[in-house]
Amino acid sequence: MQDSFQLPVEQCALGILWLGADGIITHANDASMHLTGATVEAMIGKPIWAYIVELDSTAWKELSKSVTAEKSKQLQVTIRMDNRGSASAEAHFQLIDVGGSTRFAVFLQGIVTRVRTEELFLLQHNLLVAVARGESLDKLLNQLCRDVEKIAPELLCSIMLLDEQDRVHVVAAPSIPQSYAQALEGAQIGPDAGSCGTALYFNQPVEVSDIATDPLWKNYRDMVLPIGLVASWSSPIKSRDGGVLGTFAVYFREPREPSEFHKQLVAVCTHLTGIAIERNEADKKLHDLAFYDSLTGLPNRKLLRDRAAVALANAAHTGTQLAILFVDLDRFKVINDALGHSGGDQFLRMMAEQFNNVVRQADTMSRLGSDEFVLVLPLCDSLQAAHLAQRLLEIAARPVRIEDRTFTSSASIGISLYPDDATDFESLLRYADMAMHQSKSAGRSNYRFFSRELNASIQQSVVLEHALRRAIADHRLSVYYQPKIDLRHGTVYGVEALARWYDPELGVVSPVRFIPVAEDCGLIGELGNWVLDEACRQLAQWRADGLDVPSVAVNVSARQLVQKDLPETIAQILQCYALEPSSLILEITESSMIQDDAQPLKAIHELGVKLAVDDFGTGYSSLSYLKRFPVHELKLDQSFVHHLASNKDDRELASAVINIGRALHLTVVAEGVENQDQLSFLHAQHCDVVQGYYYSPPLSAHDFHNWMLARR
Repeated sequence: MQDSFQLPVEQCALGILWLGADGIITHANDASMHLTGATVEAMIGKPIWAYIVELDSTAWKELSKSVTAEKSKQLQVTIRMDNRGSASAEAHFQLIDVGGSTRFAVFLQGIVTRVRTEELFLLQHNLLVAVARGESLDKLLNQLCRDVEKIAPELLCSIMLLDEQDRVHVVAAPSIPQSYAQALEGAQIGPDAGSCGTALYFNQPVEVSDIATDPLWKNYRDMVLPIGLVASWSSPIKSRDGGVLGTFAVYFREPREPSEFHKQLVAVCTHLTGIAIERNEADKKLHDLAFYDSLTGLPNRKLLRDRAAVALANAAHTGTQLAILFVDLDRFKVINDALGHSGGDQFLRMMAEQFNNVVRQADTMSRLGSDEFVLVLPLCDSLQAAHLAQRLLEIAARPVRIEDRTFTSSASIGISLYPDDATDFESLLRYADMAMHQSKSAGRSNYRFFSRELNASIQQSVVLEHALRRAIADHRLSVYYQPKIDLRHGTVYGVEALARWYDPELGVVSPVRFIPVAEDCGLIGELGNWVLDEACRQLAQWRADGLDVPSVAVNVSARQLVQKDLPETIAQILQCYALEPSSLILEITESSMIQDDAQPLKAIHELGVKLAVDDFGTGYSSLSYLKRFPVHELKLDQSFVHHLASNKDDRELASAVINIGRALHLTVVAEGVENQDQLSFLHAQHCDVVQGYYYSPPLSAHDFHNWMLARR
């Protein structure tokens, strides 16, 4: 901020010195050299009493206290001039607070030029105080024009700003007819665009002493001559880096050129105006950073809360409804990984713009997270919310072309309603988030309304999550093993390791309940690695006990597969228990084959570990995936096995899967075999391996040991 205050100092007729709290000169303008007889470089670093006869270090301490208390103080002083005696002057000491640091400005003037320099000082002081106070740019610049016109009544002032398209916008012209200002709005700058447009085009002052005859005004003189403006001088307003921000112009009612005082006045004003404009831009950027998302330009979480509070207050006052939509873009990570961050950012901007185009002006749309958006919809009932949600789903599903590649995404949306679901924003937002996750779990590309039943389900999940964390920490989970039988030889093909959990308060908790919770709360990696380690440890123990168990199969979730260190973890576990890699089979779902690329699975395969596709036929069955991934086994889902004796379709599907496996040289394992009829059918179809209660339920490690001994 100090640099900004110093911008007009060099152009001012006043001698101006900047002092630290200790009275040491930190900056001086050129005019001060005429009073002190010293160069600027010579003055900097010296104490103020080196140049003011009446002061010394002790007197300065007293004076600085007085100025601090009274904010300013004016004295008649004697200036000690280097090698040239002394001169009388008036010194105006001003307290300035710059960034919380105390500074003093000393304005020095000769008695002869007192009146005009006082006016210039007051002009500068008033504007800088207004800037520091945070006055609006429009109010500040109009007041500056009025102050200049008061100092020099022969002038009429205007201030224009230049936009990125090189068009002008009048922001201050208090004494010029409004019709003229409106006529200039949006005018293009150029080499013959009047005084202002030409000054901006060439970035230099333009003086026109007679508008009626000057060629620069040939296209504009009919606008100004009828209103009595006959001469004009325009000077560019520049930023600190020399860029053009706009123009400060003065008009005369008679043909004439500006005087030296006019030039001095305009020079100060252009610098002051530059300070005001840049401060306004800085404030705007700070405001945008505080309240808007830098990537999409949408309101951020803070502004969302503020607007939601207002909308909820209005809804409560008017007795109307309000809806909250929580939108999550499905598979954004895939797009982001494919395009890189810049392409991913472009995708988000495109989605944000298209979403924002269909919301109402009274609605608020915010970017909450990486690929999450929240909408606050005043005066919106469930039907209107559903209609908008459907439109957003349609937009999200449209193909998007980025960097010569076409991507298709989708969205999952959750909706909560005021006052039906809650009356405060945080609850409504949380409920919409819950509904969004329910939508995602239901298959994505759809929307769900929050319900009390959903809330109860979420609360149960929270309880389950806390209990699961304790169970993992306290080692209260166990692994059971279900035998797999080689139909051709009747021998044990291997076992499948299955996590089991008994909680003292919740009782037996099914994997169907706790595995999804582990995935949602981020515990699946820790849980999965523990099961993997325990299963391999137990296999090594059985072999050490003389049991012939060829392999152990362990389920691996799609979220585990994205762990970069999974292949390394597997290798370390196998090495720890001295197991050959072929002893381990990892069971993956078809959905994980869809969502993840082949590299993690190939890395695991290269270790020598076998891969099995679990529940084949229930998901995204595709022969292309079986060719693309290094698969060793297909597991026929028990839903097809259960009705083999009574359902023709299930028999045909089971036969098809077995034939696919045979054609691709894959081992087919049928799950859920419970009776002789099912076994006979699978045997007749040449199914390779079966498992199910017909042979044995899942057993503890101890019970499986005894089961194996009983088969000998």
